[in-house]
Amino acid sequence: MAARLLARSGLIVLMALCAFAVPAAPPFAQGMGRAAGWQVVLAAGDGSLPVFDDATMAFARRLRAAGVPQANIHLLSSRAAALRAGIAAATRRRLLRRIAGLPVRRGGRCLIFLTSHGVRGAGLWLALSGAALTPHELARALAGGCAMVPTVVIVSGCYTGAFAAGSMRRPNRIILTAARADLPSFGCQAGRTYTFFDQCLLQALPDSLSWRGAFARTSRCVRMMEDRLRTARSEPQAYFGAAVKRLSLGF
Repeated sequence: MAARLLARSGLIVLMALCAFAVPAAPPFAQGMGRAAGWQVVLAAGDGSLPVFDDATMAFARRLRAAGVPQANIHLLSSRAAALRAGIAAATRRRLLRRIAGLPVRRGGRCLIFLTSHGVRGAGLWLALSGAALTPHELARALAGGCAMVPTVVIVSGCYTGAFAAGSMRRPNRIILTAARADLPSFGCQAGRTYTFFDQCLLQALPDSLSWRGAFARTSRCVRMMEDRLRTARSEPQAYFGAAVKRLSLGF
């Protein structure tokens, strides 16, 4: 048994190349009226493993259950089966145009969730474009419809802490990332449903009233998973802009 556990831990460490029962009345469901104001982009940047699409699909289900209109949830994928089913392709151009063009109304909010492998010093891998999305490119896209409204950006993958720094930081933004800029994250492998960070985030949302609370729960969960499997620490990062420090989940 010990040998099997050690082997399993070793496999999970190697797969760190990623660079990468909801309660009956969860707290976020109490904001049904405000949920309609969210404009959401959920993108899985790599289709070689199902974990990324599994996370975006699960996030979409939670949002719909909480009252976010289907028309406000924009899914992008890199998996062939998803593309055949009509989901938009997660190319760099399409992703950036979709974010920049979000039709946010006064009083609305933006939510961007991107999950994929990460490339150290470059950004988040977009397999269909054969290139990494950089923090600067994402910052420019967010300067469109999301420029003046509360905006939550979640970037899940190895080395994604770079997305919580520099031009990405604005008073209206909350940014959560799966790892420090110089560290990998874990859980990107065949046989898993989600990466460590994505799993912990999805588990944290139903019991959290604010984004700060959701991040704290997510970070503790990731640390516990890493300790249990004896992997290195990924150290998820967060930035809370001055105008949104106490922003509630709102859905």
